[in-house]
Amino acid sequence: MTLQKSATVVASIVAGILVIIKLIVGIISGSAAVLASAIDSILDIAVSMFNYFALSKAEQAPSEKFNYGLGKIEALAAVIEGTVITISGLFIFYKGVINIVQHRQIDHLESSIIVMIISILLTGGLVLFLNRVYEKTKNMVIKSDALHYKTDLYSNSAVLLSLALIHLTGWHWIDGLFGIAIAIYIIKEAFELIKEGTLMLLDVSLDEGLVERIKEIIEGQPEVTSYHFLKTRRSGDTNFVDVHLVFTPQIPLVEAHTVSDRIEEEIKKLDPESQWQFTIHLDPYDDSLQGSHRES
Repeated sequence: MTLQKSATVVASIVAGILVIIKLIVGIISGSAAVLASAIDSILDIAVSMFNYFALSKAEQAPSEKFNYGLGKIEALAAVIEGTVITISGLFIFYKGVINIVQHRQIDHLESSIIVMIISILLTGGLVLFLNRVYEKTKNMVIKSDALHYKTDLYSNSAVLLSLALIHLTGWHWIDGLFGIAIAIYIIKEAFELIKEGTLMLLDVSLDEGLVERIKEIIEGQPEVTSYHFLKTRRSGDTNFVDVHLVFTPQIPLVEAHTVSDRIEEEIKKLDPESQWQFTIHLDPYDDSLQGSHRES
């Protein structure tokens, strides 16, 4: 089992433990914040299981039907996870408003506080673990999972703070207010996750700084007279680069091919943690519509 798939299994187990303790205390206490956190943990299990499936598919080798592999399933997973997080945030917002309007009281505050402390410790450890896995794999699914549990960590901390304030002041409306604040934060973070996944599905180009460095590498080759049709994108953990390189008609093909190999190796060094795929055309003249000047 790969490191990233193992990470989703660990996340599912932690989420399962949190669901049990939060549901029990949330139902007994009547706290909207604790109950909403429990429901969010249930969604965490579903999302982590889906992420395991997505990673299994994304890691499959290209086939006759899917010539470029299934790397984009990671971006699809990020969009779905972001949508799930948004729904969770809307529910928490609703529960917070209901608690304020109906003046609901919170029981068993001490038990609720203990549960949230345990939840923060477990979630914090999981976030650190997922971030380390992401640093090693640069996998978007793991990144989205880490972000998901990071929002849980913040929301759990907010719930703990609200329970502590209620315990000190007796103002039970604080529970609903914090629930609304948590919901707004969760929805905001989910939007960024959906945006990133959608951009990958739409074949957004690589980071602008990375593209500029790719151009510098190409322009630094004395044998290349010009280039055009430079295109980049990312799918899963793979960066794709397409480009037409123009050489003098007299250059031997083997020499032009050697230059293109050298360019590929230098570009790979820009992001060694990722996989790279190149489609390089060797042209004896500039066949672009824009003329013979250097361009992307």
